[in-house]
Amino acid sequence: MNRRTMLLGAGAALTLPALGAHAQEARITGAGATFPNPIYQKWAEAARGAINMQVNYQSVGSGAGINQIRNRTVDFGATDAPLNAQQLTEANLLQFPTVMGSLVAIVNLPGIENDQMKLTGPILADIYLGKITRWNDPRIVAINAGLTLPNLAIAPAYRADGSGTTFVWVSYLAKVSQEWKDRVGVGTSVRFPAGTGARGNEGVAGTVRQVRGAIGYVENAYAITNRLTTTQIQNKAGNFVKPEHATFMAAAASADWSVPGFAADLVETTGPQAWPIVAPTFILLPTNPTDAARNANVRRFFDWAFKDGDRLAQELEYIPLPDVAKAAVRAAWATQFGA
Repeated sequence: MNRRTMLLGAGAALTLPALGAHAQEARITGAGATFPNPIYQKWAEAARGAINMQVNYQSVGSGAGINQIRNRTVDFGATDAPLNAQQLTEANLLQFPTVMGSLVAIVNLPGIENDQMKLTGPILADIYLGKITRWNDPRIVAINAGLTLPNLAIAPAYRADGSGTTFVWVSYLAKVSQEWKDRVGVGTSVRFPAGTGARGNEGVAGTVRQVRGAIGYVENAYAITNRLTTTQIQNKAGNFVKPEHATFMAAAASADWSVPGFAADLVETTGPQAWPIVAPTFILLPTNPTDAARNANVRRFFDWAFKDGDRLAQELEYIPLPDVAKAAVRAAWATQFGA
């Protein structure tokens, strides 16, 4: 049994105690980022039995999640692209991280097994710029000695919706490619020069699974659960690293949680074994809630996740927050809400 199968089995093996008929269940709603959706659904499933809470989370993308919490149509929003201090103040929002995840490149190529192929940041940028169009391009062949690469058109897939996952991906491309930075830039929604759009991490994963020659970017949990083929990527130190727990943790170790809004930058960190595309994901919580009890229940849910949800996160190869970050988040709650 390989590690990917073990991870899937571990997640599926979760069992929950039944609730008594007399128990009154707390209910909260949230919407936003698809990047953390697998772990938020796992946490929600477990919290129903553990703390008698029903969490309805809609995986609609960071842009939609930001809009919904600004309009107060949900109890919390979720985004992978952090808001800045001015945006938070104007919208009366508190921002805090919940977990860290890693973006991976996924491919659909005949004869290529998981993590066999090597790619570099500049090559990935040029694929999405439309400058590298076939898988047997000399630049790809040169770093993949021993692999037989097909003379097959590259079909890039990207997010069509406003997306924090896209924000993280293009932030990486902008760091490794000056042309990308100048020509396309960084944002939750950019004009991709090449490829086909799909909605959500789910849509990109589905597109790559169905199209021969496709490449896409997704949170690692989507690659695991969809059994998609991932690649090695060259990191800032010049080493080709595999997308696995050790390289994710190597990147996460450099996080600086003292920045405003806890918006730590973990893209292209230093370190010989660091995975180059790691990012926190964030919750947006009203500082002027219309329902104080539901607001408190959002904090209770994530406080429980901080205490008891790390195992579930690790089973999906998310990276739990370090204790120092969890303590800082709780302190921010206490300062803002007094509890």
